[in-house]
Amino acid sequence: MLTLSRMKSLLSPTLSSPHPTRHLLFHFKPLQYPNSFHVKAALPSNSIKALNLHTEASQSPSGEIHVIVGPMFAGKTSTLLRRIKSESSNGSFQAKVLENSTHLDRTLRGHCFSGRLDEAVRLVCGAGTQVYPETYSLLLQECIFRKQYRLGRRIHGQMAVVGFVPNVYLITKLLILYAKAGDLETASILFNELPETSLISWNAIIAGYVQKGLVEIGLGLYYKMRDSGVGPDQYTFASVFRACATLATLEQGKQAHGIFIKSHIIGNVVVNSALMDMYFKCSCPSDGRLVFDKSEDRNVITWTSLISGYGQNGSAKEVLQSFQRMINEGYRPNYVTFLAVLSACSHGGLVSEGWEYFSSMRRDYGIQPRGKHYAAMVDLLGRSGRLQEAFDFVQTSPYQEHSVIWGALLGACRIHGNMDLVKLSAKKFFELEQENAGKYVVLCNAYATYGLWDSVAEMRGQMKEFGMKKEPGYSMIEVQREAHFFFMSDNSHEQIVQLQDLVNDLTCILKDAGYVPDLSSWWE
Repeated sequence: MLTLSRMKSLLSPTLSSPHPTRHLLFHFKPLQYPNSFHVKAALPSNSIKALNLHTEASQSPSGEIHVIVGPMFAGKTSTLLRRIKSESSNGSFQAKVLENSTHLDRTLRGHCFSGRLDEAVRLVCGAGTQVYPETYSLLLQECIFRKQYRLGRRIHGQMAVVGFVPNVYLITKLLILYAKAGDLETASILFNELPETSLISWNAIIAGYVQKGLVEIGLGLYYKMRDSGVGPDQYTFASVFRACATLATLEQGKQAHGIFIKSHIIGNVVVNSALMDMYFKCSCPSDGRLVFDKSEDRNVITWTSLISGYGQNGSAKEVLQSFQRMINEGYRPNYVTFLAVLSACSHGGLVSEGWEYFSSMRRDYGIQPRGKHYAAMVDLLGRSGRLQEAFDFVQTSPYQEHSVIWGALLGACRIHGNMDLVKLSAKKFFELEQENAGKYVVLCNAYATYGLWDSVAEMRGQMKEFGMKKEPGYSMIEVQREAHFFFMSDNSHEQIVQLQDLVNDLTCILKDAGYVPDLSSWWE
């Protein structure tokens, strides 16, 4: 259990722990008096005898004292008790507390409504007093809306220090805050401490795990929610469809889609886009297009999902046709739409079309191309063998310090065997982001392609020196609702012998047809 001094440290702008408020939720027990809380203080016997608070304090058999104190708690317990004793004698203590608290609440709400969230948080933490639950709710909502999660943590710490016990509604607000901040450990503690879970709390914890990339846990929570009798809504399905898209688990995605239809839930743009993305990533473009055609509420997000989906499946023709149809129907593309179009042009080898769309961003729509757009153009030129043109484009771009651009150039030079540009782009690549293990792998593969094994060994030595490890790549396939994962050099699968025999047979068939495998990517 953390001490009160540790709780006070939470009010500092610099957080010393990623999970500062853990185990602080229900340590304080509310009394029947407004603006008061319980303090447990294990004091020496002589200190207890010195306290003469009449009805304001009582000693328990265990030697602890339970003191009713007002909301002005900001210092040590002994200092606080002396103040209570002096002010309670003339009856002014409770009146001042109520007056000051009401004034503070009005000030805090005014700060929130005027957009001065930082000032509001500094004020409530500096005052060292409780405020009304509605004010806490407003402060937390502003932190969530403005994505100021650090400030939300400070408010939570202030609650713990002053002894405010949040109700179920405020605990749910805190759960949403921590889930959006990616602090799933604290979010899980809050979720488990809820006396009863609601659809909102379930949605918050599920979305938190899915957005963090822990999609298996998110799906497991979805099934647990249904088993508990809580019915999902459109926000639940948005997270579930995203999880199924990430795992490419088509069977589970179809089952969730069926439940979505049977529940007679009216889908919105977010849900329909997530559902389309799920079908496209599960290699079912026809079903993804069907979802789009049945969507009554469309906007640029829906169109971008359709365009991106076709691009992920290598259908450059459908990408350009859908983009033109989108323009014809009066929708204005955004920077994500153009990124999908440029990527499709790159994979389709459409250089002239790619240049036209890139120029159209600024010329026709006033959209300033970002680093990823420049990287897509480098990839487009590089894949087409125009390496010098790609290098000149990088040199004149405003994003020369963007590592993704040099990575795209490095990959293109590796494909076309230009070792001079490989070394040049690799040098810049590493200067910008030295601690990324994936970059070492890219360069190692480039060296291995041309048999430069000394350079490969040097790269591996540098990785060991810096203590870097690359997460192993894997393949996954879903068979009858069960996901099977296959890692490199992993023979733990129960049917590994049969699978290896099948791969060998397929390899022989492919070689007879004239296929030559690319063994340059020796370390993936």
